[in-house]
Amino acid sequence: MQIRDATAADVPALTSIYAHHVLHGTGTFEEDPPDAAEMAARLARVQQHGWAWLVAEAPDGTVLGYAYYAQFRDRSAYRHTAENAIYVRDDVRGQGLGKTLVQALLDRAEAAGFRQMLAVIGDSENTGSIGLHVSLGFRQAGVMKSVGVKFGRWVDVVIMQRTLGEGDRTLPDIA
Repeated sequence: MQIRDATAADVPALTSIYAHHVLHGTGTFEEDPPDAAEMAARLARVQQHGWAWLVAEAPDGTVLGYAYYAQFRDRSAYRHTAENAIYVRDDVRGQGLGKTLVQALLDRAEAAGFRQMLAVIGDSENTGSIGLHVSLGFRQAGVMKSVGVKFGRWVDVVIMQRTLGEGDRTLPDIA
């Protein structure tokens, strides 16, 4: 397996992987899968800011999953805090692929100067994603109870956080 930067050629695979999660999972609160044009726009937006959007590729060239990070919020005070997202094909879940992708994101975000990484995880019952993040040093920062409705039930959001580099021990250069 190879971890590499996503390209426009990956958009069909990204669209397919994400559509499965939208239609069958509570890890995302989207209810209608975005089309390829929207996924291409999302990829371009992340990459235009210099943030990472990575794919895990099998030896035969098949995209098995993807992960990306972006600044947590648009306001400038958040410029040192990133949020990650991770989606893998359903048939390869639980094989360590997600952990490999998120670790690569952590490395890239730290190298880019981010000091905190957040995971905003849909569904407090999403033990796979929560466990993956715990295994990489994230801690639970909070739970927002019943903030979404999907598949006819209320769904929580779990906020997890991990320090990158110096974290809050020092102030970043603000030049």
